[in-house]
Amino acid sequence: MPAVCAAVNTQRLLDTAVRLIARPSPTGSAGAAADELAAILTEDGFAVERPTAGHPAAPAVVARLSSGRPGRTLQFNGHLDTVHLPFVAPKVSGDVLTGSGSADMKGGIAAAVEAVRAVRDAGGLAGGSILLTAHDLHESPWGDGSQLDRLVADGHVGSAVLIPEYFNATLPVIGRGGFTWAATIRRPGPPVHEVYRPDEPSVIAAGAELVARLGRLDAELGTESDPFAGAASAYVGLIQSGSIYNEYPQTCRLEGTRRWLPGTRFADADRQFRTLCTDLATSTGTTIDVETRLMRDAFRLDTADPFVTVFQSAYATLIGERLPIGGKPFVDDGNSFWCGAGVPAVTHGPTAGGAHTTAEWVNVGDLVRVARLYALVATMYCPLPSGGEA
Repeated sequence: MPAVCAAVNTQRLLDTAVRLIARPSPTGSAGAAADELAAILTEDGFAVERPTAGHPAAPAVVARLSSGRPGRTLQFNGHLDTVHLPFVAPKVSGDVLTGSGSADMKGGIAAAVEAVRAVRDAGGLAGGSILLTAHDLHESPWGDGSQLDRLVADGHVGSAVLIPEYFNATLPVIGRGGFTWAATIRRPGPPVHEVYRPDEPSVIAAGAELVARLGRLDAELGTESDPFAGAASAYVGLIQSGSIYNEYPQTCRLEGTRRWLPGTRFADADRQFRTLCTDLATSTGTTIDVETRLMRDAFRLDTADPFVTVFQSAYATLIGERLPIGGKPFVDDGNSFWCGAGVPAVTHGPTAGGAHTTAEWVNVGDLVRVARLYALVATMYCPLPSGGEA
């Protein structure tokens, strides 16, 4: 085993994860977890920056390990916020760690922190530097990714990025972008008993027509498909109208998602959706209020990038084989780095489950594997190749 991998300390990693999980951090209110991470890094001797990045309620955490020599910067990045569910305290049972954020993604952040420690302790960074960043405002619908976007815009970005989200089945090279949407259809008058219905349009009928039009759009988008990422789509997941069976309601609200492949951008998909709703309002005599919230734009990773080559080589060194190529089933921070900074980002984290539930878990042994992999990638990627350029 390479010396930098042997320097990973399982108990130290686990202690870090437990401390982070013990701090409740629902999206928008991850300040306590960020403070805890900053304290952990400071205790370990790292200089820590706390840029607000547009979110002073929970300033981000930025730390760096520099070799003092020229080279590339490898960034480890993760989000500290969790979905809005009842808090579950951390618990270790054998090789499994449970608790809020254990899978998504405080366990992964702890592995990244341990990787930085291991590189430092082993003296394994011959050139370049490691940049560690952690932030709030990741989880939809409470967050919009704006704190990370601001970090990237302000220059807190490396030459390449590793993201320890709970995905490791493939090396994801493409991912769909997506936004959530809500459309509220209205007629002028108040709700009334259906026997007194006025000469006004039915918001339910208009809602049904919106479902039909989105169904046709979804079928059309389905012709845009990628073997790894799947198809572009328009989806309706919620319809609400009325409060009793014989009411003629005033409003009908629908919610869903719109997803797209690289080559389409959020602005294009947003404009298309709003135009569809405007046309429907005109044809039905209703008004339609539209809200959209970007999850992330689409993502692509160039498999010929030197970072991908290094990652696959490090993975093969530890595991004995390269990761197969695949798609990213969800949107994550890698999408933001590709769209906002044009840098390659690889999502690879521990084996875990129960994300976005109260039954989250992560495998401790796999956290150790991720820490070793990240440490090895850093020692291989950050120094410049002989005669190379950053």
